[in-house]
Amino acid sequence: MQESKRFAGAGRAKLLRGLAMWAAGLAAAATLSGCASIETSSAPQLSREDTWAVLPIVNYTETPQAGLAAESITQSLLTSAGFNRVTRYPASLNRDTLVDPSERSAGDKALDWARKEHVKYAVSGAVEEWRYKVGVDGEPAAGMTLHVIDVQSGAVVWSATGNRTGWSRSSLSSVGQNLIAALLAPVTRQ
Repeated sequence: MQESKRFAGAGRAKLLRGLAMWAAGLAAAATLSGCASIETSSAPQLSREDTWAVLPIVNYTETPQAGLAAESITQSLLTSAGFNRVTRYPASLNRDTLVDPSERSAGDKALDWARKEHVKYAVSGAVEEWRYKVGVDGEPAAGMTLHVIDVQSGAVVWSATGNRTGWSRSSLSSVGQNLIAALLAPVTRQ
């Protein structure tokens, strides 16, 4: 009888260790998932050989030129993923200001420019958050939406939105780059 109690005690200890490991893993997953949230549509077949353009990424934040930073990172990530025919819209069409009602018309003008240049696909979007959070740690936070547009029809063929925060020692551009890379992953990993 004592031997069966000993085995029961050993089984209980093993079960408790397993539950503790499971709880620790669940806590780690919850902590990490709090750092990023991404929603994306499934990407259609998009060719790296087609011509691509990065159109204005509208800045809805209080951070000056956040849209321009996102455009630059987006172009770089597309190029590094093998999209070798990526151009940016002319700087004269840029309207990256804090509050500008003509942002929508600038996007339309950039899309017209892309049509004249015979671009197949364009990436556009909006930056909703691009800042260091206020507080003791000052964590960087970025949030944005990206769209791939079939330039000739004007139809959005793919879309993604997400946000990401970093640790207090992370840079905002690093957090933004990681977010944009995660958003573009369904397109760039085909």
